Amino acid sequence: MEPTSSIHTPAFAHHGVAWSPFFENKLAIASSANYGLIGNGRLQVASLSGAFVQPKLVANIDRIFETQDALFDLAWSEIHENQMVTAGGDGSIRLWDITLNDHPIRVWKEHTREVYGVHWSNVNKILFCSASWDGSVRIWNPERPHSLKAIPAHQNCIYQALFSPHEADVIASCASDGQAKIFDLRAPTALQYPAPAMTIQAHSGEVLTLDWNKWQPYIIATGGTDRMIRVWDCRMVKNPSSTTIQPAATCTKELMGHEYAVRKVQWGNFSPDKLASASYDMSFRIWSTNVPPGAPSLQAIYDKHTEFVVSCAWSLNDATLIASSSWDCRTHIWRAPL
Repeated sequence: MEPTSSIHTPAFAHHGVAWSPFFENKLAIASSANYGLIGNGRLQVASLSGAFVQPKLVANIDRIFETQDALFDLAWSEIHENQMVTAGGDGSIRLWDITLNDHPIRVWKEHTREVYGVHWSNVNKILFCSASWDGSVRIWNPERPHSLKAIPAHQNCIYQALFSPHEADVIASCASDGQAKIFDLRAPTALQYPAPAMTIQAHSGEVLTLDWNKWQPYIIATGGTDRMIRVWDCRMVKNPSSTTIQPAATCTKELMGHEYAVRKVQWGNFSPDKLASASYDMSFRIWSTNVPPGAPSLQAIYDKHTEFVVSCAWSLNDATLIASSSWDCRTHIWRAPL
């Protein structure tokens, strides 16, 4: 299957892609030179033109912002239509206004290693969070000069942290220790930071990605270096084992098929069973977690990228439109099956 549109930026590998929550045709891409190992970063804002019912759309890059270090992720503001934050390889978080030229309007430098993920809460819309290889998750208000809270969530590299789309004070993280953790920021504690409400030994290798189901509040999906995608029900709690002191969720589904590590998973916005995944096997796939017995969960494979596919993002306004980003310096826009 051919993409309906493509954005190509030679010499800058794409690391993250996100659709605007305010404009249905606008998306942004976080990218870096030399695959993020060394060199500059670039934030690119693009728009799609043409009727969205047509098979082909035209993509145009509207704005470009340069940084001195790699950009690994980005998140649009939920309260300001022209603002977003980016995650930097130098440990910085930058707040941008795409109507202004060249420079960010705020820079935070509290993380001591690479910031690999940022996420803006769509419940408590004044907050966003960051995940870093320094093992911490930090909570931010864009109006404040310092983070509101720092959580030493893992002892290893954290790849992603996400606010729940259902509860303002619940956040999940995943890391290189093979675990996914859920924190309730309301939990009373004598410490300066909350202990995890739940710890899931999610994969046998590093957990590179997770996502909350948009329709089912206690369902999350995880993906890791073991090539597996797992779906977890946090209501179906298993008793702690002899090696753990916390309850753990139950795995309700395993999705197998990727040939290398799963770098990104994202649940669909219009259906509780649709799940997208991006992998180092250079493919991007669509799955259904609700199929008849014996029927395959895999719905579609997109294999037009020529390098690692590291990010994907469903449109917030069109149930069939989804973007995939790759180290081949391209972001493709696809039509997914309903």
